[in-house]
Amino acid sequence: MNSFIVMQGDTYVEEKEAGVIWSPKEDRGGQEPHSWKRLKEVKKGDPIFHYVKGEIVAVSLAKSDCKEEAKPSTLSHQTIADKGYLVALEYHELDVPLNVREKFEEISPLLPLKYAPFQLDASGNPGYLYPCHEALTIKLLELISESNFYRINEEQLELTVDEVRRTERNTLIPIITETESEAKMKMRWGNLKFRNEVAPLWDSQCALCAIKLPELLKASHAKPWKDCSNDERLDPFNGVLLCQNHAALYDEGLIAFDGQGRLHISSSIQEDDYSMYGLNQRKKINIHPENKVYFKWHKRKRMRK
Repeated sequence: MNSFIVMQGDTYVEEKEAGVIWSPKEDRGGQEPHSWKRLKEVKKGDPIFHYVKGEIVAVSLAKSDCKEEAKPSTLSHQTIADKGYLVALEYHELDVPLNVREKFEEISPLLPLKYAPFQLDASGNPGYLYPCHEALTIKLLELISESNFYRINEEQLELTVDEVRRTERNTLIPIITETESEAKMKMRWGNLKFRNEVAPLWDSQCALCAIKLPELLKASHAKPWKDCSNDERLDPFNGVLLCQNHAALYDEGLIAFDGQGRLHISSSIQEDDYSMYGLNQRKKINIHPENKVYFKWHKRKRMRK
């Protein structure tokens, strides 16, 4: 399962009524924009979030794999060519749309550096179809559930019959439940496989302090899950085994390693405190050649100055 976010705007109503999403294959310059050709990645059963004018207004499931088809006659897309990519969908509109700007503080930390559907000011990026990795999928589903489905808690012990019936009839509930469960399972399986393959590369001990107790060790991604391709997420050379303390520093960009394995420490940590954090600015770890590209990416993109 892969998830996507489609930026529809004025095309939403027509595409919803047709039960599809569609894009041309090429622009006026004969190029194939990434957000158009991404439709080719959609497979039957994939969930898609529909973004319209600042809000996610629906969630759909692909009824088929993407097909190369002419533009449906009911669509009024302004294009120079009718050849394009089409995915048949089962649309489910939200009773309460998700306002991205209102929840952007929770969404923004999960946005990838490349091909993010939203800009830093919470507005939608130009383009059509964007990837939505598992962690972002889970967060969007949680936010949608909060406003669309009742939740019984200590302050809400009584529900009207109409509220219960409305929720029980909502066809979106099983879709959200199953999608969220599958996304979480995919992440858990991926992280377990990643850890099991990273550990032997570092002799099953912290690369910095040599702690060996498994319960205190973590396999940290150099290039985070949200920024990775599917292959990069599970590549053990995209990881380093660290104790929980050093892993937290690494994940937050407070320490990094260069292409030779030399330790770099952010200026956010005072030099007088190095010993308290178990850091030695002259430390160098033995890395594998395949680590270099990932470690250099982490140092360039993630390390705090």
